Formats: sequence, structure tokens, C-alpha cells
Amino acid sequence: MLADKHILLIVGGGIAAFKSLDLVRRLREQGAQVTPVLTKAGVEFVTPLSLSALSASKVYQDLFNLTDEAEMGHIELSRAADLIVVAPATADLMAKMAGGLANDLASTLLLATDKRVLIAPSMNVRMWDHPATQRNLATLQGDGILVVGPNEGDMACGEYGPGRMAEVPEIIAAIDAALADGPLNGRHVLVTSGPTHEPIDPVRYIANRSSGAQGTAIAKALAALGADVTFVTGPADVPPPMDMTVVKVQTAQEMLEAVQAAGAADAAVFAAAVADWHVANAGDSKIKKDGSGLPKLDFAENPDILATVSQMSKGRPKLVVGFAAETDDVIANATAKRLRKQCDWIVANDVSPETGIMGGSENAVTLISADGAESWPRMSKDAVAATLAQRIAEAIA
Repeated sequence: MLADKHILLIVGGGIAAFKSLDLVRRLREQGAQVTPVLTKAGVEFVTPLSLSALSASKVYQDLFNLTDEAEMGHIELSRAADLIVVAPATADLMAKMAGGLANDLASTLLLATDKRVLIAPSMNVRMWDHPATQRNLATLQGDGILVVGPNEGDMACGEYGPGRMAEVPEIIAAIDAALADGPLNGRHVLVTSGPTHEPIDPVRYIANRSSGAQGTAIAKALAALGADVTFVTGPADVPPPMDMTVVKVQTAQEMLEAVQAAGAADAAVFAAAVADWHVANAGDSKIKKDGSGLPKLDFAENPDILATVSQMSKGRPKLVVGFAAETDDVIANATAKRLRKQCDWIVANDVSPETGIMGGSENAVTLISADGAESWPRMSKDAVAATLAQRIAEAIA
């Protein structure tokens, strides 16, 4: 699996850096080419000479080294590898990655790369459990960063708990999986997201408060597992992902047509907040307030995209996932919706104003299937996406 693969290994500053030497040796034994990048803090734990000797490669350290930039600029270095591995990934490195900082060679490479990234976190248990680190972890997973570990055990600082860097065989197994493009490799998944805008006239429309954040996070998480994602989005606040097929629409009818044009899919996730109605007599020009009273708007039902796909007699995806945004009797209403639409799963949530979920950064969902209702704790939308993507991968494997 690793023969002729090129790994860019970033070694952070932590006591677990000593494991990076064994990681290099074992990767080389399996035929991989390893290019090490050593952070300033990493030098305190392993030497450039050790890394160079084991990797049979130049060790890169300085962002502003003129010789290195002339031979292989940092942009090219960030994209020449098949995979970037950060081991150990310290709390500081994770924070830089999550914040998009680029103040040294390692963080600049991670920001400039167009390749997949795998991190092996390593830090004190209190640092790992700190809310800031957990927020950074959720952000990174939402961005498609792969994670292996950390493990639980005794630490060099004398404490016990999660924070130990994964063992070398575990990291190599994760590298193998990453280079195999993940469990959804070769699978086509359709995702809808955002609101729809139903015109009243050329300047006014009916819409809702959906930001598109959850649908976008789900599309990214599925792509991170290797899926070929078609992302159909209404006019959302959140920008669409860049590494997939994106189809932008405005109305429910346009969204249905885009879904039907997307072709056969192994799974479909309908996270869009589609308007239930449109104005049948929408004006061709701006409706004026002229003192003659309220304009008469004739409403008509929009097409039911979820039901249309769920009830397809031919070409139905193996797994169809709908969403139910409710303000009362969430589980009862969502369970009834799943049966009515004939989809496989419903992801239900309470979008009452006091929850702050619609348009917010967190979500609290219940996954409803034929097996019952499974409520997940409130977490970031990125974490919800990562969990749901993994469940989808298991269901259609």
C-alpha cells in the first residue's frame, strides 16, 4: 500500500516526538518516501540529523531559508506529497491549523496544501480536555482533517488520561486508510443544503433562516471519507465547499431538477430547508404599495424533493436521509415524517428560537430510523457532520 507513496511528516514539539523516528523507519521499510519538517519546538526533542538519517531525506525547518526556497519552495513542498502527517500534533499546532495561522514553515505548509492531512494529537490530558482544544478538533474534523488517537494512558508529566499519541502501528494503519481514500471511496453521495428563495416579485422572496452551515459541514465530512459529493445548494450564508461538484439553485423547483440531474447516487442527504410553498402569481415587476390594499398572493405547494427520491421505483439511493426542523413534539413529528416520506433516516432537531440552532454554530439532533430514535448530545455542526458521515459510510459499505 505504501510503496512509492510520498509522506510529508511534520514533527511537532512534544515528548512523543521520539515516536516519529520509529514512524519514519517503519514507513521507509514499507517503501514510502518520507520528507520531514521539524518545528522549532520539535528540535528540542529530536535532532534534524536523526530524522535525516532515518528518512534519507533533507529535513526542512525554516520558512525563510533562501536555499530551501530556491530548491523547493514551501508551496511546492506542501503539494508534492501524497499525504501530510502531523505527528505529534501538539495543542499549539492544532490551534494554528484551526485558526488558519501561518507564522512558521509547518503551519504555512498546512495552510497551503491541497492534499489530505492526518494528525496524531499528543498533549497533557488537561490540554486535550480543554474546551478550546475540543473546539479546534471539531473545526479540523469539519474541514476534513483526519485524526488518529489520542490514546489513554500514563503520560510523561505523571498524569493519566487521554492525550497519549497513537502508537506507530496505529498511525501507519491510519495512513494506509487515508491513502486508500477512505471508506466512501468510489461512492457518489448527493447532499442538498441551504434555504430556497421563492420569488414574490423580482426584488422580494419567501425564505427561511437556514444558513446552510449543517449541510455544508456534512458535504465536507463525506468528502473527507472519500465520497464523490454532488452538493446542491440554495442561496446559503455559508460558502460552498471547493472540492466537489457544486450546483447553485434558488427555488425548490430548481433544486428538484438539480437533484434529478445529478444521476445515480449511493446515498442522498437532504439537509436543505426547502420552502413548502411558492407564489403562483409572482409578479414580473416590482409590486407597488399604492394605497389600494394588500396584494393578493396565491400560494401553491412546492415539489416534495425528499419524498420524490425516497419513493423512486428505479435508481433509488441505498440510503436516503432527510432532515426535520421542528419547534414542538420533535421526535413524534419527525417519526411521522419518516414514515410519510418513506426515507430511511430522519435527522431531527428543535429549531425553536431559544435553541439558537437555526443559523447558529451548534446542533442537537436525534437520528430516527426503523430501529427507533437515537438522541445525540449538543455539539458543533462540524461534529454532527463527522458523526453522521461515519454512520452513512457504515450503512452503505
